[in-house]
Amino acid sequence: MITITVCLIVRNEEKVLVRCLETLKEIADEIILVDTGSTDHTKKLASRYTDKIYDFEWIDDFAAARNFSFSKATMDYIYTADADEVIDEENQKKLLDIKRALLPEIEIVQMKYTNQLQHNTTYNYDIEYRPKLFKRQRNFTWIDPIHETVALQPVIYDSDIEIIHLPESNHADRDFDTFQKIINRGDELSLKLQGMYARELFIAGKDEDFLKAREYFENLTTENHSLEHLKKIQCVLARCARILNEPAELMKHSLKNFATGKSSAEVCYEVGEYYFAKMDYSEAIIWYYNAAYETESELNIRYTGDYPLKRLGECCKRLGKEDEFKEYCKLQKDWLKEYGFSE
Repeated sequence: MITITVCLIVRNEEKVLVRCLETLKEIADEIILVDTGSTDHTKKLASRYTDKIYDFEWIDDFAAARNFSFSKATMDYIYTADADEVIDEENQKKLLDIKRALLPEIEIVQMKYTNQLQHNTTYNYDIEYRPKLFKRQRNFTWIDPIHETVALQPVIYDSDIEIIHLPESNHADRDFDTFQKIINRGDELSLKLQGMYARELFIAGKDEDFLKAREYFENLTTENHSLEHLKKIQCVLARCARILNEPAELMKHSLKNFATGKSSAEVCYEVGEYYFAKMDYSEAIIWYYNAAYETESELNIRYTGDYPLKRLGECCKRLGKEDEFKEYCKLQKDWLKEYGFSE
């Protein structure tokens, strides 16, 4: 049987921490809790479950805090948890089964992360696999009988364990603030984080969040990026231009997007929004239709689904096309049901 260290990084989690730790206490051989500056009773509540509680000065870097928590672990494997997660009784049993029977060559166990769309900021699907259990010490092995090399890819097992995400609220404001702090101190965002920033804007951002990000994404257009990455940047800048009612800027970024030969749904939607605001509903319909049926989303799948379908219905209603209005309302509801989103 393997042993497991549960690692958490927390800050002001008194509302949900006990709920989380109650579902992990029978699985954990060790619980490491790293506190990044709680001012509530988080650490007092955690002390019921572990004496391994460490303070870590918050430096706007979740990876640094995670690495610190991992450095304190001593068991065979590390389970990384968030305070707003819950494992129900059935999945606790499955995790205990893995604990008893995990093959030593397995280095990462992935689990299904569920309920992602509640208070969503970055996810397009309600369930997806995430790496959750990590072998603490990795042994490197030579492979191939000739031209031998070291095996670098981890051995991953996709389990059927489901982790339920039950947040009290979304963290969009915190995330946008963190992105801006990183940018303002002159640090580089990786390509992954640039894409995550754009995605979070389109899923959870308000107008002011887009406008704060505008200068950063404009600067990215001067760099060499893949076509796929440039399209994400164009989506953000098209939204900013539409918010500011700058038709020339909207046209510039939209035309560049269209010139790729594979337009982005988000950009088509923004052009539709421009004409909708001008009450040119016939023209808006063209662009909403393209978003819904002729393009793919770059950042948020709702821009190929319920968002343009809702607008298509509204345009039809304003043009007196009652039957088409009802049909688009039905299509919108069907799409939401199929993909698990609420209205």
